[in-house]
Amino acid sequence: MNSKYGILAAILLIALISVSLFLTFNKPSGQTVTTRTFYVGVEYAYGNQFNELKTLVDKVKDYTNLFVIGSPSLTFNRSALDESCNYLYSSGLNFIVLITSSQMYNDANGYPPNNNVFDWIGNATLKYGSQFLGIYRYDEPGGNQLDDGASRLINSTAGGYSEVANSYVGNLSTIINYYFAHSGTPGIFTSDYGLYYFDYASNYSTIFAEFVGNETRHTNQDRQQIISLARGAAESFHKDWGVIVTWAFNNAPYLENGTQLYSDLTLAYSAGATYAVVFNYPIYPDNNPYGALQDEHFSALQRFWIVIQTNPASIAQNQATVAYVVPKDYGYGFRGPNDTIWGLFPADTLTQKISLDIHTLLTKYYSNLNIIYNDPETIGPTLSNYTKVYFWNQTIT
Repeated sequence: MNSKYGILAAILLIALISVSLFLTFNKPSGQTVTTRTFYVGVEYAYGNQFNELKTLVDKVKDYTNLFVIGSPSLTFNRSALDESCNYLYSSGLNFIVLITSSQMYNDANGYPPNNNVFDWIGNATLKYGSQFLGIYRYDEPGGNQLDDGASRLINSTAGGYSEVANSYVGNLSTIINYYFAHSGTPGIFTSDYGLYYFDYASNYSTIFAEFVGNETRHTNQDRQQIISLARGAAESFHKDWGVIVTWAFNNAPYLENGTQLYSDLTLAYSAGATYAVVFNYPIYPDNNPYGALQDEHFSALQRFWIVIQTNPASIAQNQATVAYVVPKDYGYGFRGPNDTIWGLFPADTLTQKISLDIHTLLTKYYSNLNIIYNDPETIGPTLSNYTKVYFWNQTIT
């Protein structure tokens, strides 16, 4: 072959391969994944044994592409953590690893002192490449703030809403940015059920908004309000967002049924989420090796996986075209007209109006509504994304 044409053919071949890799990525089974970047999977949040994790991985690896290691007992065991990550990597799964503050100084189970966990994160980034998505750090910071949790960041009301907002973001961003600066992690994740905007302002890469609450009162509008808040916050900062399906009940069976799980996965996908995770914790008395997950949940995950691989267009896409703007620094919990502000201030003259406004707008616009903040640092560049904008201080009917 003429060398000139041989070189040209090689260039064309490389270009075709590059385009193909851009458009699709493959599971080990050879399934082709849609062009949209979407991660769906489960969280292992119990036990401390590699074999337990392996059992769950083997069950879901053919119809998920994400696994969250959320068990502190396992992540504190360096050898078990390394074995687990190696197995996830060889299984073709992307993964996120829970890191706690205690690991920074723990000298047991393979973590010498002097912040050696940062070395582990850096090595994992190099060893596992793009499959290692990053770390999960500081669970539910907003929820802890709103509900006086053990890890609440701010306890003083001095300075009012603005000072509390500045202190919350300042304290939380110090933690997040410290990990970015010293570990080289590609991303930092957490789950939360409130104050999403202020979590993103603290420099989280992605927040998993929690689909939570007793199923008898957890309506589709409740879920859509969660999406409106989380998506509005993420888009204000040009970040990804996701959902995590947690408990519907306080006792067995804990999780919602398979039909509702499938509905939640499609709802998140249709609203533009990048991640959907199923939280999995309790071990049943019958020693179910898969925690709380039952056959109906695995079937829902498998069905969802097949749809987004083979016919993603069958799931309607619902972008936010309408915005409702609330005041800057207003750390309202959005759980009803009597919810607190920042978990520190009682409901004020605005909470009832804002709660009613959101109910009205969700009824009218449903999946197309975002809730955003009147913050000059984020609102200016984003208002043009919406065809209609409502403000908290105008009459809404």
